[in-house]
Amino acid sequence: MKIQVRINEEGALRNQRHAFSNRFTLVSELLQNARRAGASLIRIDHDPQAQVLTVQDDGHGLDDFQKLLSFHESGWDADTCTQERPFGVGFSKCLYAATRCVVASGRRRVDIDTAAALAKALVEVEERAESDAVAGTRVELHGVDLPDLAQRAEELCTGFPVAVWFNGEPLKRVMAEAHLATQASAIGAVHLAGTRDGKYTHDTWVFLQGFCVLRPAWSSPGSGTDVNVVHLDSRQFMARLPDRDRLIDEDVQRQRIDAELKACWRRTLGVAKAELPPRYFIDGYYGVMRGWGHLDLLNDLDTLPAALCSLVSGYPVQVEHGERHHLTPVPTAPSREAIESGAVQLVVLDDVGDDNAPRWMLARARGWLVFDWIGVHADHWVMRHVRFLEEEGQRVTPVGEKLRTALEGRWVWPTVILCEKVRLRVGKDQVLVSDAGVCHDGNLYIPDGETTGAPVEQLSSFTDEHDQFLDADRDADRDALADLLRLLRAVDPVQTLDSLLQSLRLGKYPLLHGKTFQLTVGVGLAPGHTVDLVDRVDRADSVDAAAAGGAHAGR
Repeated sequence: MKIQVRINEEGALRNQRHAFSNRFTLVSELLQNARRAGASLIRIDHDPQAQVLTVQDDGHGLDDFQKLLSFHESGWDADTCTQERPFGVGFSKCLYAATRCVVASGRRRVDIDTAAALAKALVEVEERAESDAVAGTRVELHGVDLPDLAQRAEELCTGFPVAVWFNGEPLKRVMAEAHLATQASAIGAVHLAGTRDGKYTHDTWVFLQGFCVLRPAWSSPGSGTDVNVVHLDSRQFMARLPDRDRLIDEDVQRQRIDAELKACWRRTLGVAKAELPPRYFIDGYYGVMRGWGHLDLLNDLDTLPAALCSLVSGYPVQVEHGERHHLTPVPTAPSREAIESGAVQLVVLDDVGDDNAPRWMLARARGWLVFDWIGVHADHWVMRHVRFLEEEGQRVTPVGEKLRTALEGRWVWPTVILCEKVRLRVGKDQVLVSDAGVCHDGNLYIPDGETTGAPVEQLSSFTDEHDQFLDADRDADRDALADLLRLLRAVDPVQTLDSLLQSLRLGKYPLLHGKTFQLTVGVGLAPGHTVDLVDRVDRADSVDAAAAGGAHAGR
């Protein structure tokens, strides 16, 4: 027994109407046919109420009307078949989308009842008088449902190479190859956004035979100059049937396109580097080099991008997804001579945290520049002169320690160490800090010059497990530390005790109303205290007072 492939023609004709997923495919197919016919102008007229669509071009016309009803036979000349590999389904969508198709070219005309044609009925081709001849080809479709074609026409033709007029108005076609500055590449014509000003992008529109086959989901056809545009070589790429709005093997082809865009930028940057002074080249194109992976072009230049160097100008605090307000970019990058001589020290630091705040504070005190080492190639000369402080040991020592106590905040509960100064050591470098607190291992080292309460922000980012910033808790803990420092540094004992008692709101306890107490505070690093209840009628007679209910408490 032998078997072979067979095709149920009736079933194939009936079911192919469901193959098209995009109702605008019939418009793109008619435009494609006009382009292949050598048209220089295509006019589209659409009446959505009457459901009539007319497409007329000035191409070389239709020589064989049988091509309209021949499925999967391209009918194009050998050169077109070689260059574009047409599938031969260009007119079939019209048969499924319309109830009636009227096609005229030269002196011939055909009026097709689509239902009868799909049932394989014979269709008569009429010969017309010379006065009725049509230059090029005119296709008139009746019963087509395209209610929003007016809104989609501009986008549909945004990269089409032939001039198109829609209902009497020319479409802009901002991404057509003729309207863009392009360069030849291994995959086709490429337009790169940012070649003049460095405002690069990875957003890319890709066209095949004039129609979009790849685009960013968030991008719209605006000016056409703020995105990359690629017009693919149709000899190398094929679109997926039947709508031809996606590439075959899209994932593989996308990688190929991205690689070629990167190569095009390499050539463009090479020209700019040869023509411009280093500073202008870096100022204009550093973002491109970083964004498209060409940082090695900086390796032989003595100039650094200024954006890589920042001064620790403010107080370093923890941040979550926020701006580093404690860093200020330098207006001009240090010279190679200054870096290599040690006059300028570049350092690398992780984000501020409880485990590395001393390193940040030492860099702040020394005026070192925080360097974004990811922004240069691994073989760049500057990497030999950069210190990675996270790899160096650190030590924090209070100088002239006065006392230690606990801060009972809303979010943080650190030990507060009051001292005259704080000694920081990182590697072989050390410095004395007297103007700001330093957080380390859960402790807040507070020198005499610290009064703000800001050190709690070195201890915590005040962000909860849901990634919510607790600004109220941050403010409360800052205020609590500032208040604690004022109390600890107070010189009047009565004022100090009064401030502490006010925060306790003793008046809300009825048992204490009208009572007089004697408080004695001990001495030492962690002194206790005693509290005595004193009889207000006769303080001298302590025995009688005790017998009358006097009490004593100590801690």
